[in-house]
Amino acid sequence: MRTALLQMTSSDNPGENLGMVEKMLDEAVLGGAGFVLTPEVTNCLSASRRHQQAVLHHEEDDPTLAALQDAAARHGIWLLLGSLAVKTHDAEGRFANRQFLISPQGEITARYDKIHMFDVDVTPEETYRESDGYRPGDRAVVTDTPFGRVGMSICYDVRFGYLHRALAHAGAEILTVPAAFSHVTGAAHWHVLLRARAIETGCYILAPAQTGRHLASVGARRQTYGHSLVVAPWGEVLVDAGINSGVSYVDLDMEKVAEARRRVPSLTHDRDFDGP
Repeated sequence: MRTALLQMTSSDNPGENLGMVEKMLDEAVLGGAGFVLTPEVTNCLSASRRHQQAVLHHEEDDPTLAALQDAAARHGIWLLLGSLAVKTHDAEGRFANRQFLISPQGEITARYDKIHMFDVDVTPEETYRESDGYRPGDRAVVTDTPFGRVGMSICYDVRFGYLHRALAHAGAEILTVPAAFSHVTGAAHWHVLLRARAIETGCYILAPAQTGRHLASVGARRQTYGHSLVVAPWGEVLVDAGINSGVSYVDLDMEKVAEARRRVPSLTHDRDFDGP
């Protein structure tokens, strides 16, 4: 399956971001892609909860989601929206960081809410409390496509190997890890974490990323790491998109999943053990 990863620099303006995605989708389809993936928070990258309340929507009313469902159907492609920030009915008014897999008929075939919240102090000047604004998910998701079984995760989830191992045990052959990774933690950890998840599961890793400095009409501006990656089941980096926005392509060969798992069948070697 010819696959395209969109590397973007989303702003806090959903309408502008939608226009950018639609142009990149056109390019990806011209490049022969039948499966296209976008980064985390494709529709709105913002640190201002007040601004998000003003511009975000519930899933059923979200114009970005509706437009991109139409685009998937028009192009006849599989489209993974790495995530959209959407409103929920959470009692505390928190949003969901939600991933969508859309079929060539424009139907949502799977959705996943990010489980692990990025509550960290990267440096004294760079701190995040994702759980203040987002409600964590509580369900892992694996879904079938004609080209392979897909396990879904988002950004900070990559640090939790047990999630990806559970997805692989549930049959996942492809793991999606769309991200808006911090520039600091990305330089230190992005490549090694994604390669580790591929090696220990024997899965393809597809990780489209946000990149660069993100315009914000309200609140602080973010800087993200870029380097959208595709990692093969044996751990080789097949695509590294660097730091510029654009479309990157890879041809998935699912026999590579079976081959890696034959060579090192670690998914069959789990053992129960007593705690420390």
